[in-house]
Amino acid sequence: MTEALELRFYYKGLRYIYLRIKKIMMLSCFEIADYFIWLAHETGSFVSNLKLQKLVYYAQSWHLALHDAPLFAEDFEAWVHGPVIHELYQKYKSFGWQPIAEDAKLSLPKETQEFLNEVADEYFACDAYELEQMTHFEAPWNTARLGYRSDMPCNEIIKKDWMKEYYRSRVKED
Repeated sequence: MTEALELRFYYKGLRYIYLRIKKIMMLSCFEIADYFIWLAHETGSFVSNLKLQKLVYYAQSWHLALHDAPLFAEDFEAWVHGPVIHELYQKYKSFGWQPIAEDAKLSLPKETQEFLNEVADEYFACDAYELEQMTHFEAPWNTARLGYRSDMPCNEIIKKDWMKEYYRSRVKED
């Protein structure tokens, strides 16, 4: 978890300044990725870098839609094979298309783990190619790739607002 400090100065007349420090705890994309790698090992499944990127993408998208806040700060780029976080890709690119064979520690808050369990229930059984194709039919990735051919490299950012709006429109009311 990364920590951000929010500093605010409050003035009460000319006599004193009150300083309030608010700690904001935000997860990183690597912690979310660790959950899916851990889940793959726990269930005897495999997760490639491609599949991992899409699972992390859907986790961020649905968190934005349901909680009106990002799960982590990193941005996705609209690559040819779907949404990708460049730094996360770099960490696991040595595995190529093969399963990620690395241990992952699970150190998430209970609420976050419960949320990710729901994401996994919906998407984890899909293979990497199926997840890639799903993202290709969805507005956020397509909006970021406007003006690019389907096979053309692209590192345009998929804006979190686009993700939030698109997935919020797909929330089913019970």
